[in-house]
Amino acid sequence: MATEQEIKNNNSLLKEFQNLLDKDFKDRKLKENEIIKATVTEITKNFIIVDCKAKMEGMIPIEEFKNDDELSKIKIGSLIDVYLERIESFKGEIIISRDKARKMKAWKKLEKVFETQEEMTGYITGKVKGGFITTVDGLPCFMPSSQIDIKPLKRIDHLLNTPVKVIATRIDKNRGNVCVSRRAVLEKSKNAEISEAIKNLKEGDIVEDAIVKATTDWGIFLDIKGIDALLHVSDLSHGRVKKPADLVSVGQKLKVKITKIDNETNRVSASVKALTEDPYENIDKKYKIGEIYEGTVTKIMDYGCFVKIEDGIEGLIHNSELDWTNRNIRPSKVLSVSQNVKFKIVNIDKETKRISLSYKATLKNPWDKITSQIGKEVKIKINSITDKAIFGELVDSKLSGMLHYKEISYQENIDDLKKFKKGEILDVKILEIKDDKIRFSKRALEKDPLDWFKDNKKKVGDIVTTRIHEVLKTGVKVAVDQDKKLIVNIKKIDLAKDAADARPEVFSKGNVLDAKITELDLNNRRIKLSVKAAQIDEEKSLIAKFGEGATKSGATLKGIFEKAIGKKDKKEK
Repeated sequence: MATEQEIKNNNSLLKEFQNLLDKDFKDRKLKENEIIKATVTEITKNFIIVDCKAKMEGMIPIEEFKNDDELSKIKIGSLIDVYLERIESFKGEIIISRDKARKMKAWKKLEKVFETQEEMTGYITGKVKGGFITTVDGLPCFMPSSQIDIKPLKRIDHLLNTPVKVIATRIDKNRGNVCVSRRAVLEKSKNAEISEAIKNLKEGDIVEDAIVKATTDWGIFLDIKGIDALLHVSDLSHGRVKKPADLVSVGQKLKVKITKIDNETNRVSASVKALTEDPYENIDKKYKIGEIYEGTVTKIMDYGCFVKIEDGIEGLIHNSELDWTNRNIRPSKVLSVSQNVKFKIVNIDKETKRISLSYKATLKNPWDKITSQIGKEVKIKINSITDKAIFGELVDSKLSGMLHYKEISYQENIDDLKKFKKGEILDVKILEIKDDKIRFSKRALEKDPLDWFKDNKKKVGDIVTTRIHEVLKTGVKVAVDQDKKLIVNIKKIDLAKDAADARPEVFSKGNVLDAKITELDLNNRRIKLSVKAAQIDEEKSLIAKFGEGATKSGATLKGIFEKAIGKKDKKEK
């Protein structure tokens, strides 16, 4: 029988053993789909046997170690990372993978370096549509063709299966897609070199041997001590430059001044014109507004012509300053490129470096002559006929004007326009010139029919004998003179005293009507005649002559009219 002390010792041993079991169990608590540490226990021809602290050992195919130099480093007792897929399969085996462990670690690393844009080492293993397969830490990635180098490469044999530095540009873990770029690494390196080189330059430096690398319509690319610089077309000369290629060629050396350095973008701007004096600085001393000079047409645009005054100085002749007679004339119809022309300086703006010129100011102004011909007879050639006017050009000049249909004749008949044809020569009088617009009149050459009133000393209140010229729905037109040149409208309301008699349809062409002049404004050509007013005046006159004692004898207004008309008839006989 055991003693008390022996029992205590046995209990202590049991407790210690239990702790060891608990610890071992804890160490053996594995989780699937995780990377675990495994110990190499055996290396065979086809497998590497590892202890994962599970019920049984795991086996990894030797092929999963051939993608790198890891196989030569593995020995019995080595610790390696494996991916635990299943703790126990249907066969009771543990399923592990070295490849999947490597890819999972690679993804975690990739996600980290993607955020920090750190460089990674990869291997270009083959070409596919649109780019190349690049392996990074055993993970296949895609490198677009545009991202293999800064410049397009004709061949990449020297890059295949060799370590290259890349940067991850896009990752999609769900789809397992990764895009990498070698170009980004090269540009980063180049930018670092440029940043270091730029430190040796400062704004205001003069470079004697800047080399022209390329030319465009908007500027020139220069090589300044290995640094790319831009010479904008506006900085090539003080004057206007059509194409930089007309002045420089690739490989040519230029003397330039560094005008701007952007350290953030590593962009350098240079200028040639900054080395020469600005010709606009003292331009107001060399050229005076209002003076006439001579230059050469360099460019023709839709809105005008550019003229070279001297090297670096150009002015613009706007369309409105090309011709006295046509403000919107096409510049190509007046001037041509390389033509020497005289011009007058209209305006000089030193701040904007713009000079306004006038070509027409050097020519004889036809408006100076025409203003003295207002009220005189001239000849015009019909250029066009619209629905209301004739437009014609003065025969002895290029000036054009308008002949409104109301100025063709005193009848103011719009149908008169049909009598004329394009190209016909007309005698007209210049009525008015306003805002470079001329108004002609043809009727002004004829005697005004309204002068009949002056010649016959007629005034408001007088009775005139007229003859119906035309019957209208709204009244009648009557001829006041025998020549039928003075035609006046009489409204329906003024045709008779009684409304029943004031119907145009009861009148005929040729009927004689006595009418009273109720309005006579010759200046504004306003004449108003009224038969009604004449009848009222006659009625008053008859009553005044025959109406005395009529109420005593019982005479009526009708009888008075009949008596008066009878006496009138006897006298006429």
